Amino acid sequence: MSSKPASRKSPAKGPDEATLEALSGAIESGAGLPAVARAAAKALGASVALIDRSSAVLAVAASSSAEETKLLSEAEGVASAELRVADAVVGELRYRSRGEPPPPALTRMVSTLLALEVERSRSPDWASDEAAGAFVRAVLAREVTDRGDIVARAAELGADVGAGAGVVIARALPQAAQSGEWRARVLTVALRALRSVGGGSLGALGDGEPAEAATIVPAAHDAQLARAAQGLARELAGALPGFEVIVARSRHTQDPVDLYRAGKEALLAANVAEAEGHPLLAFEDTGAYRLLLPAMSEDPGELERFYAETLAPLAAYDEQYETELVATVEAYLEHDGNVAQTAAHLFTHRHTVRYRLERVRELSGHDISSSEGREKLSLGLKAMRVLGIAAPRGPATEPGTEAGQVRRPTED
Repeated sequence: MSSKPASRKSPAKGPDEATLEALSGAIESGAGLPAVARAAAKALGASVALIDRSSAVLAVAASSSAEETKLLSEAEGVASAELRVADAVVGELRYRSRGEPPPPALTRMVSTLLALEVERSRSPDWASDEAAGAFVRAVLAREVTDRGDIVARAAELGADVGAGAGVVIARALPQAAQSGEWRARVLTVALRALRSVGGGSLGALGDGEPAEAATIVPAAHDAQLARAAQGLARELAGALPGFEVIVARSRHTQDPVDLYRAGKEALLAANVAEAEGHPLLAFEDTGAYRLLLPAMSEDPGELERFYAETLAPLAAYDEQYETELVATVEAYLEHDGNVAQTAAHLFTHRHTVRYRLERVRELSGHDISSSEGREKLSLGLKAMRVLGIAAPRGPATEPGTEAGQVRRPTED
């Protein structure tokens, strides 16, 4: 029985010389990113989108709005390539082939040309963004304290803080794995939303996760600052699906010198919002936490020492044995010392709650059933939240169980 030889797919053909010449010509002539994107689309035989390193769309070359939507949403059939200059990622090329995929060598060559053009065209904006970020960090760290200097430097960057301003903090934590420079996207979206409300906002991106964008927002009064924060919360919720988003704001300050204090107010509100699950929180709505602002602003070490003397031993025990002592303290205080309500809240038995509270007394030295003990543990809990220390969470390990990471010592 004879068999036919397996058919071989013909390799994809590259563009002709004239098409590559058109791409080179668009770049050399300084025709702009839209023209370069159109030339790249012809060279690759594909629809093309150019995205910068902050996830802003720079140019799209697509045959229809539906095709553009597919590109930007990374629908099925959309491929991507990093745009690199040396070791730095300056953006992303997304493309959707109209027929056979372009040869890898061609894609790499086109990507290299596009990376150089994106770097060249966007470098002034990036330099301005970096200067604004450095200024915001300096003001919020109290490295710039002269009123005239703050107003003048802000004006150079396009922000008028002479009539007053405030600080808004946005945090975004991805609930699933993210690709690309997603952290920079948080700052880009934040500035776009805030500038649409009042214009002139300046922002800086912090390090680590969750991504945190701190912004100085020019505002003539508190209501304007509140509208800016509300608009930012709506914009982030729509632009960052799959993220847990928190927005917090300071009070309005008439004097730019007080922006340092405003930054601490916004940070305190953000930490409380994250601990208590508020998507949007103003400093004036943080209740008794406001009393801890002077310590947070002037002597955070005192807060840290108080936390170490109250909640820290419980948190360390929870972390080691996967217990819920901190959560039990929270629930007990929230239910005004009612053991039955605390047990119902935690879905456990009253005897278990009493056992945990006894363990709290042994570890911290504070009896939560006494007025003094409740007061100190309550303040310790507030210090933990103001400092942004996350409470340990996990399955409880009670006597008779062996669910902990480390077996609990035998009780006497």
